[in-house]
Amino acid sequence: MLVRIVKLSIQDNHINTFKNNFNNQKLHIRNFKGCQFLELYNDKHNKNIFFTYSYWEDETALNNYRNSELFKSIWAITKPMFNAKPEAWSVDKLASLP
Repeated sequence: MLVRIVKLSIQDNHINTFKNNFNNQKLHIRNFKGCQFLELYNDKHNKNIFFTYSYWEDETALNNYRNSELFKSIWAITKPMFNAKPEAWSVDKLASLP
């Protein structure tokens, strides 16, 4: 499994639009072949900072999503909302405690 963490910094005037768009697209992302888990977080002290956490079967599944029409359409809407360059990490989960 691959865990993808993405940090997104959104302009003040686009925060609600960003949240609404995520809510409209989250099931499509979660149901994309190879996606096993999806969450959106908002920084406790900076309302402009968001993180997505998604679990993927493997790097191929993530890359299939990143090259999909779904991702391209979401990215086209989201990209103009940024106030800083997004950051992303692909990591292996080493431990998880419920």
